[in-house]
Amino acid sequence: MTRAFARNTTHPLRAGLALVFCAAFVTPAICAAAAPPATTVDIKKFAYAPKEITVAPGTKITWTNRDETPHTVTSTDKSFASKGLDTDDKFEHTFASEGNFSYACTLHPFMTGIVHVRKQ
Repeated sequence: MTRAFARNTTHPLRAGLALVFCAAFVTPAICAAAAPPATTVDIKKFAYAPKEITVAPGTKITWTNRDETPHTVTSTDKSFASKGLDTDDKFEHTFASEGNFSYACTLHPFMTGIVHVRKQ
């Protein structure tokens, strides 16, 4: 006896799982490409490294204190300010708008840095 129709070998559950599997790997890649990169600044030897940095609007910068001495990250216009950061403590700030943002350590005013935010 012969069959008059072709048998559908794709099971609906298998097709749905394949779609979910593909979406799980493709969606994060698309989202990651849309988000500006995170940038780090180390605080070590009583200095910010790098001292000067240029980023795009929307970039998050993370400062990490690598010294044994507490430090702060405080903008000169007071638009952002950290608490006192002990060893390995972190402070994060996202720069939404363009401009130049100078900052210093309130405990050690000779420690200065600047963030330039520019469309790239």
